Amino acid sequence: MNRISQDSLFRAIAAVQKMDNEQKIQLADEIFVSQPNMLGSFLVLPKLGVPTKKIGLAFDTMLLCFQAMKESGLTWPVITEDDLERQSARTTAILKFYDSFSDENLRKNSAQQFIDDHTEKELFAWVITMCKDWLQSISPEETDKYVIHVAVNLVNCVASVPM
Repeated sequence: MNRISQDSLFRAIAAVQKMDNEQKIQLADEIFVSQPNMLGSFLVLPKLGVPTKKIGLAFDTMLLCFQAMKESGLTWPVITEDDLERQSARTTAILKFYDSFSDENLRKNSAQQFIDDHTEKELFAWVITMCKDWLQSISPEETDKYVIHVAVNLVNCVASVPM
């Protein structure tokens, strides 16, 4: 069951899309206070060799996830470093599992099952669409995988954090 309603997600998307740079910085300051580990997962990207010009997707995903959490009206616990690490390991294992299939139909069915079972389907779908659009707009580099990983990991943490 989604904790972030479709209406809450749409409000969050609209709010983040309307923000200028100053408003985005203010929201990042708010994230620093109430969800510092979300901010930390974004800040690690330059240390992984990701060029500064390419971290925008992860930054926007972080803003969207946090704004969606706010729009939900629920009181969210702090997403811990353990939550981030657990979801990161889980995401990596899932991707390796998908890669183990030589049959494309098995791969697609397995991916669809993951999507169907995702706790925050709409948020996940929106972020995957953001990732796809971003990948089509850039010159691919090896470090792009880190940006995508952070974006997906943030959604998975929001979806799985115990309330």
